[in-house]
Amino acid sequence: MVVTEIKKVGKGQRYYLFVDDEYFACIEAEILAKTQIKTGQEVNNEELEKLKIDNGDYACFNRSLSILAKSMKSEKMLRNYLIEKSYPLECIDRAIVKLKDYGYIDDESFCENYIMFYNQSKSKRKLKFELKNKGINDEIINSKLENLNEEEELEKCRKIAKKYLTNKPKDLKTKQKFFNHMVSKGYDYSDILKTWEENFNDRD
Repeated sequence: MVVTEIKKVGKGQRYYLFVDDEYFACIEAEILAKTQIKTGQEVNNEELEKLKIDNGDYACFNRSLSILAKSMKSEKMLRNYLIEKSYPLECIDRAIVKLKDYGYIDDESFCENYIMFYNQSKSKRKLKFELKNKGINDEIINSKLENLNEEEELEKCRKIAKKYLTNKPKDLKTKQKFFNHMVSKGYDYSDILKTWEENFNDRD
């Protein structure tokens, strides 16, 4: 088999590789440079398979870095993103291991930061639900949420309720919307009812 053409893709850093006049793969410029493959070069199946694996690992890892540079992700979030982008599972697994070794993925740190950012706007129950959906295990979640006590939860509920109910009338429609709003944030019915009564008793 012979490399018959290497064609640049647009303005990027990727190239179409043709073997025996047939399209083989889209290869990153960095991988082409490392392997020093040139037009007219003879290649075998083993070399082509290694080229494809090296290229997949390189592309998957660098795509991961670009995503993590924009916002922190849990392992599950990043894995799901890469799967959606059709990267091979083997490449994804190797990228995840490498990213963990470098400290770019750390579910414990992700959990801490998520709680710190959303603690004042979401209940303990809501935080736990969302973190589980993002792939954080129960042991990590429980250890990070253990310091949030019931008094703090009620106080958060009061602040959110006061903000929501400001300048709203005391009627059934408001009450229904308020309860739906607070339930969506994960607060207990008893706390929601208490804050409803507190807000309108204060006005009275």
